[in-house]
Amino acid sequence: MFQSIAVVGATGAVGTIILRLLEQRNFPVQQIKFLATPRSAGKPIMFAGQEYKVEALEPDAFEGVDLAICSTPDEAAAEFVPWAVERGCTVVDESGYWRMNPEVVLVVPEVNPEALQRHNGIIASPNCSTTQLVVALKPLHEAARVRRVVVSTYQATSGAGLPGCRDLEHGTRAHLEGKPYKYEAFKHAIAFNVIPQIGSEKQQGYTSEEMKMVYETRKILGDETIQICPTCVRVPVSNCHSESILVETERKISVAEAKRLWDAQPGVTVVDNLGAGEYPMPSNCDEKDDVFIGRIREDLSSPNGLAFWCVSDNLRKGAATNAVQIAELLLASRAEV
Repeated sequence: MFQSIAVVGATGAVGTIILRLLEQRNFPVQQIKFLATPRSAGKPIMFAGQEYKVEALEPDAFEGVDLAICSTPDEAAAEFVPWAVERGCTVVDESGYWRMNPEVVLVVPEVNPEALQRHNGIIASPNCSTTQLVVALKPLHEAARVRRVVVSTYQATSGAGLPGCRDLEHGTRAHLEGKPYKYEAFKHAIAFNVIPQIGSEKQQGYTSEEMKMVYETRKILGDETIQICPTCVRVPVSNCHSESILVETERKISVAEAKRLWDAQPGVTVVDNLGAGEYPMPSNCDEKDDVFIGRIREDLSSPNGLAFWCVSDNLRKGAATNAVQIAELLLASRAEV
């Protein structure tokens, strides 16, 4: 058992789900505290039937804390994570700041749990779009080695936080009423629209979100030779990211074999009956922790290609659930010592 844990960013969209998961999964801890920016300090938070006050995120807040589960912007994580580690605290971090640091492990429990054995006090959790991708790729890579991936994402507005959710709701209402609306999270209207840019411009016309999928996937699967071509798109869906994925492997994987591999993969649910109109959609994957796969078919243009559709709750498995699962693995490793 951890004697003391802290949840950092406890009042945010992901932080509130982390709290709910810790309650639902009966995560054992003697003491817990909730940290956020000074403007949120003093706010009441209910946890396990008890009211707590949010504390300001500052160096001394980590004194005596064994584990911190954190969901904050990159700039904040760059500053406070070293404070925690210096005080002997292990940090599970949701931000993008530490993910590609060569000294920091990047972990999805169903994919590379062994990486936890070499953590240096910081465990990074991947980008939400990467997480569902690598969970889907893991059994294929082990069976037939993935050589190339073409992935197009259909990412929900909740991926842009609470402002993104407000933009979808209020922007849609304004559009229907013929009124103007000033968007907070997006440069363009998201109501009745799709935006083919998530993140800033990076090399060769790819965005930061797209390059995260390239670099993080290779790091998690431990294979720098995998070729990945991503296109990330924001769509007017409130929650759950969808991905259209084409995989080329060293040897052919049939649809039947792929289904067997995914059925045996923890954290994956196959929903694949085109004739009956059964496949994963955001509306039937919301508030669930698995990665859902359907529309599985052989690639018509490549002998070793396999195409499929993948949906996952980006706030849960893409963020909060993955972080809590990492914490549970850390807890289990302590129990084994």
